[in-house]
Parts: sequence; C-alpha cells; structure tokens
Amino acid sequence: MPDAAPRELTFAQAIREALAEEMRRDSRVCIMGEDVAEAGTPFKVLSGLVEEFGKERVLDTPISEAGFTGLAVGAAMTGLRPVVDIMFGDFITLTMDQMVNQAAKVHYMSGGTWKVPMVMRTTLGATRRSAAQHSQSLHAWFCHVPGLKVVLPSTPYDAKGLLKAAIRDENPVVFFEDKMMYKQKGPVPAEEYTIPLGLADVKRAGSDITLVATSSMVQVALGAADLLDQAGISAEVVDPRTAWPLDEHTLIESAKKTSRVIVMDEGYERYGVTAEIASVIAAGAFYDLDAPVKRMGAMHVPIPFSPPLEDVTVPTEQTVFEAARALCGRS
Repeated sequence: MPDAAPRELTFAQAIREALAEEMRRDSRVCIMGEDVAEAGTPFKVLSGLVEEFGKERVLDTPISEAGFTGLAVGAAMTGLRPVVDIMFGDFITLTMDQMVNQAAKVHYMSGGTWKVPMVMRTTLGATRRSAAQHSQSLHAWFCHVPGLKVVLPSTPYDAKGLLKAAIRDENPVVFFEDKMMYKQKGPVPAEEYTIPLGLADVKRAGSDITLVATSSMVQVALGAADLLDQAGISAEVVDPRTAWPLDEHTLIESAKKTSRVIVMDEGYERYGVTAEIASVIAAGAFYDLDAPVKRMGAMHVPIPFSPPLEDVTVPTEQTVFEAARALCGRS
C-alpha cells in the first residue's frame, strides 16, 4: 500500500500540541499570561489547554507584563518550567528588566548555582493592520543580551520541534511567532521529536545566490526563489531558525557555495539581525564573495496603520526578486 499522506497542522496547532505534550510529559511546565485560559489568547493558539490541565497550570494573569514575567523568573529559579505568554511582541518593552537584568544574568551571577529554565512566547510581524504599537518585530533586542536564547520558527514543523526543545532547555528562551503565520499549514510528524537550538535549515538548495531569511521572511524568500528560478537564477534559502545561538557554519558554507548573499528579516534593518548575520558571512566567506552582502529589513519608520503604507515597510517577494537579480547582474 502507498504511504499515507503526511499529517498536516497549522502553525497554531503545532504550538498548542507542543505545549500540551510537554505539559503531559513534565508536571513542572505551566503557562501564564493575559487571557491564556478560557480565552485561549487573542489568536486562540492555547484553546483547550485549561480544560485539560486546569487553572493551576494555565494561569490568567492581571495586565502586568512586568509582574507575571517576574513571577515566572522566580518560579523557574525554584523548580518550575514556566511558559510566559506576551500577547504582542511590542509589549516585551514592559518585561525588559525581568528578562535582561534578572533571567539572563542569574546563572552567571550565582556562579552556576541558580538557573532560569523558562520560555517567553510572543509575536512579531507587520501587515496585520494593527498599527505602530502592535506590529513591531523586536527580536534583535534580546539577541543582544548574553544569557538569552532567541528562536524564530518559520514552519509548523519547526515551531513544534523548537518549542519543545526550548521548554526543555535550562536557559531562558525567547520564542517569537509571526502572528500572520498561525493559519499556515505544513507537515508535522505525530511521533516525538525536537529540533536542537542553534541548527540552521536549508529550506531550498541553490547555486547562484543565498537568501538568508528568518521567521515570516522564509516564505517570502521561497516565493522570491520561485521567481528567480523563472529568470534562470538558482537561489538557496537558508533559515537560521534561532537568532541565538546562531549557526554560523551553515551560513558561511552556503555563502561560499553561491558567492552572493541577501539577508532578510522583518525587524528594523538599522542595528538589526540582518547586520549581525551579514557581518558573520562577510568575515567568514570574504574571499568567496563576488558582491557585498545585501541586507533587507523593515524600514526605519513606525509601522503605519494605512494598508498601502504598511505593505511597503517590509520586504516582499518582488522586492527580494529584484534585489537578487541585480546582485547577480541580471537586471
């Protein structure tokens, strides 16, 4: 008999399944945040968890991100493995003291005596018409801080495997989910699996140019690669999957193979993730590059509410296609 078609889940279902599996496996895992219980969060990602695990492990909190993030840091230090839900990534500004000055530094400042095995789940991404205070991609901030790990899944498969690995990690992990991807479907095995943090994935092999893309930009890069293929240009798409730890080896080897690179990320381009990755590639593959590494990120403006304006603030398949074609001397 032919093999059965692979099971498909949405991005949101993959996240929910990862949480449920880890909560069944380890009674120390709990979830806390605003509207995470009966409401299941505004994006309904956590629907059904409170019915299975109860209000002692799925905790609705007051509207105080600093307060319940600090609660999670203390809970992690004393034996639990909390998952904190920050409704919109823009609200991480309210958690910075707890994450940057407490969670990230406790292990170091205690000489290894204490650890903070917690996960902060939050969102990123524009083009949802949520305006300037609910549309930012601020993951670069946490990448800057020693002691924190930063995860950026781009598919349902990656989302589940990376989240399970993050929950089991002994360090504080910040897990960014693009809110426009929750309905995206993809194959997710039913059997147990995790994806190691710090291991990039080549989503598409190519020979003429490397497109390094994070989170939502992976799908943009794959779409641009299809357009480039029609123009006779073979594009390799590499997804770092974690902004820290960063798989420098895979990035550099792909750059050496193709000799041209575009790095794209939905965060602000200035002082952003694209700058770090471009620097790593430029240093590691300098003598193999035929052109400077190009960066493409969000414009240095607040994300507009106006749909036509918002749509041009982040890279698109067409703008990536045009940039890649020019880098390959085909414009």
